[in-house]
Amino acid sequence: MDKELCRIFACFSDESPASFEVISTGRSKNDFRDTVIVTAVSGNKLVLKLSDNDFTFPEKLKMWQRTVNEYRALGCYCPQIWTDKSGDFPVLDYKGRKCVVSAEEYSPYPTAEKRETDFKDYADDSTYMDDAWLLTAKVAARQFDYTDYPSGYCLFETFCPSDKTDEVLENALEWIKLADALPEAFKEQTERIKRLWYENRDSLERLYPLLPRSVFQADLNSTNILVDEERHFKGLIDFNLCGRDVFLNYLMRENRPLEQLRRRLRLVSSIYRFSDLEKQAAPLLYRCLAPLWFSRVETLKQVSGDDTALREFLDETEHMLTEDFRLEEQM
Repeated sequence: MDKELCRIFACFSDESPASFEVISTGRSKNDFRDTVIVTAVSGNKLVLKLSDNDFTFPEKLKMWQRTVNEYRALGCYCPQIWTDKSGDFPVLDYKGRKCVVSAEEYSPYPTAEKRETDFKDYADDSTYMDDAWLLTAKVAARQFDYTDYPSGYCLFETFCPSDKTDEVLENALEWIKLADALPEAFKEQTERIKRLWYENRDSLERLYPLLPRSVFQADLNSTNILVDEERHFKGLIDFNLCGRDVFLNYLMRENRPLEQLRRRLRLVSSIYRFSDLEKQAAPLLYRCLAPLWFSRVETLKQVSGDDTALREFLDETEHMLTEDFRLEEQM
C-alpha cells in the first residue's frame, strides 16, 4: 500500500483504503497531474486530484467548486469537489512535488468515450452532444460573473503565467513562421493572408470585451461528458479548464467545421438569445479561430514541397478569411 497516498487520503476520509488506481494526466514536466481513484475497504470510492502546475491552486479550485454547483443547480450531474477534513485544499508532498489536493465524488456514470468503446455496435449519433450544448446554452444565458479567472480557451489574454500568448495567436504565429519559409512564388499570397488575418483579429479585439460572458466548464468532448446506458446525456466531469469566457468563443472552439457550427448555433438559439453584437462578431471570431488553427498548421507542413497542393491550401485559407459566412442566419 502506497504510504504517501494513505497519508493524503486520511486528510479527506476516515475510511481505510483498500486500493489506489493512479492515472497520470499531466502534459509536460511543468504540468504534473495525477488522478487517484481510491477504493475503501467498505467499497466506497473517492477520487483524489493532485496537481503541481501554475493553473491549479486553492483559489482556483474554489471557483471550480462554485461552477460545479451552478451546473448542478441547472440539472446537470457533476461530481462534487470537496476540501479536506479541515475545510482546505491542502498543498501536500507527493512524488517529490508540492501538490495541491482536492477530492471528488466518484461518478456513477461512465464517459461517452468509454460507453462508445464498450459498445461499438451502437449507431453513431450526437444526441448527448446536443443535450450537452443545450445545457451550456443555459449556462451562457445566466451570464455568471463570479470570477475573473479566464477559461483555457481565452482570447486576447493568457490562461496561466507560463503562457506567452493565447492559444489562437500561438497557432497563428506558428503558421506564419512556416509560411515565411515557403518559396518566393508564394510570398505575395502568404503576405496577403497574414494581413487579412491581423486585420480581422484587430477588428475582433475591439468588439470582444463587449460580448456577453459566463463561466463555463470549457472542455466539452466525449472524454468529459457523462452518459447513461442508452447514451443519454447525464453530466460533466473535468473542470480544470473552467473559467470566464465568451459563449461564441466556446462554441467555435468545440465546433470547428462550419456546417457543424451552423447546426449547433441553430440548436442553442432555441434557448440562448444572441445579441446583435454577437451576430456582428461571429464571422470575425470564426476567421480568427479557423484559418490558422493547429490543424491548419499541420496541413501546411504536410503540403509544403507540393506546389499544387500548397496553392490549393493557400487558396482555401484565403477564402476562409474573405468568405461571407452569414452566421447570423443561424443565430
